[in-house]
Amino acid sequence: MRMQGNTIFITGGSSGIGKGLAEAFHKLGNQLIITGRRESMLKDICALNPGMRYFVLDVTQPNEIRRVAAAAIAQFPGLNCVFNNAGVQMGHDFLADGPLDDAGMAEEVDTNILGVIRVASGFLPHLKKKENAVLMNVSSGLAFVPLARYPIYCATKAAVHSLTLSMRRQLKTSGVKVIELIPPYVETELGGPNKTTSENAGAPEPMPLDVFIEETMKELTEDGEEVAIGMAKNLAAASGSEMKKVFAGMNR
Repeated sequence: MRMQGNTIFITGGSSGIGKGLAEAFHKLGNQLIITGRRESMLKDICALNPGMRYFVLDVTQPNEIRRVAAAAIAQFPGLNCVFNNAGVQMGHDFLADGPLDDAGMAEEVDTNILGVIRVASGFLPHLKKKENAVLMNVSSGLAFVPLARYPIYCATKAAVHSLTLSMRRQLKTSGVKVIELIPPYVETELGGPNKTTSENAGAPEPMPLDVFIEETMKELTEDGEEVAIGMAKNLAAASGSEMKKVFAGMNR
């Protein structure tokens, strides 16, 4: 994608990958609009990055998405990139006695997949009118090889991957470039700051956030539509290139 001269709208921009991408693109001279549910954190980030703007947004709320999309487009008519990054991750144990956390599962589905659909739908009519338009959906290496302790999260990220393939095919002639960013296990607060050692037993060491952002920015300068970083390259490859050929053949 073009790395300069963009106006970029990022969901989940108050921490982690969203914040890292926002600051990296801001340093290149792009106009950044970050969103999230925690206004105090959004304010602090914008104060440290003069010129960056924010909207408070909960992507589980369709009316909020429509309101914020309309306001962002009105204030920033040059907006040409939307990064669907907002996500939540919770553990669920099907072996445990008693019911699963229904509210938690619903939040993961609502945020991680329905939020992506709603945000894309809210901005695509505008993006289709812009040059160098980009819609980027953030999935995960776990979309391809799931980690059993986070079954709902992994399932939603697999859905994001599938959704992105279909969006890319449908928008092929629209002028909107559809990119899937596929992170590995990155050192962020996703899933909460108090994960125990036992919860992470057997997992690889997380990639430092600054290393992930540096590699991502480098990869985005290429013409790829799937941007897999670090260990996620191997996980994505495990899904099989032959299956992608079948998909392409079925959707000509």
